[in-house]
Amino acid sequence: MTRQGTHMTIELNRRAGLAALASLAAAPVAAAAATQGKGSPLPPISIYHLEGRRSERVVWLMEELGFPYKLEFKRGDLMGSMALIKAFSPIVPMAPTVKYGDQVLVESGAIMELILNRHAPGKLQPDLGSADYPHYLMWMHYAEGSLAAKLFSDYRAWMQQPPKERSRLVDSEAVVEFAEEFLKAHEWFGGAAFSAADIMMLFPLRVATELNIVDAVQFPKVAAWKARVEARPAYQRMLAKARPDGMIGMLRALPQHAPSGPRSPGPTR
Repeated sequence: MTRQGTHMTIELNRRAGLAALASLAAAPVAAAAATQGKGSPLPPISIYHLEGRRSERVVWLMEELGFPYKLEFKRGDLMGSMALIKAFSPIVPMAPTVKYGDQVLVESGAIMELILNRHAPGKLQPDLGSADYPHYLMWMHYAEGSLAAKLFSDYRAWMQQPPKERSRLVDSEAVVEFAEEFLKAHEWFGGAAFSAADIMMLFPLRVATELNIVDAVQFPKVAAWKARVEARPAYQRMLAKARPDGMIGMLRALPQHAPSGPRSPGPTR
């Protein structure tokens, strides 16, 4: 073989080697692309439910996703529904309690994140690298960590003693106002599209206005957002299954809420 032929053979072998390496490197990427948007098989799910309570979130999520589930509650009987939960999970009976395959799960936000991340990737949440994702994640946790916690704290205190003024730090009006301000710039709590963050936020914002903890008139963006989410077909299906007789056992609305007043910025979670 001539020197030129030897060089040509070496070059061809080098190119073949590089092509093989490129193929190996691309294989995981191709595999990831092929499986993107596909979740693992969903185990049998039973949702232990109280009408009008946080367990509606999980039912609503399943309706949005079109996933099968079994709903466990006694229609029109909150005590009977709680007895079912206690019989199933006696240590910490709460709604929702979910039987996920052979596991028992509580905390609506965690249950929703598990179902989405494991079984519905890419659905009802922004892309991880998007500008919307930090907002989405914040509102997923804000719904309970700051909003519901402050609302029920003020509600319990004001049921014992009607308020004369609002806190100068962060109170129930401030945590709702934060949501109102966000909705002035965004259509949804997940940013550009409806997401699980909107499912999480509806319960505490409904509590805020229906229990007269805040003045609904002050929050028109929240009111418009509520109308949009409650018009969704999946939400209406949830109501038909999880609240067939309307709201039962509703907490008593406050006779008055604290008047608006000056506040100093304070920390929230």
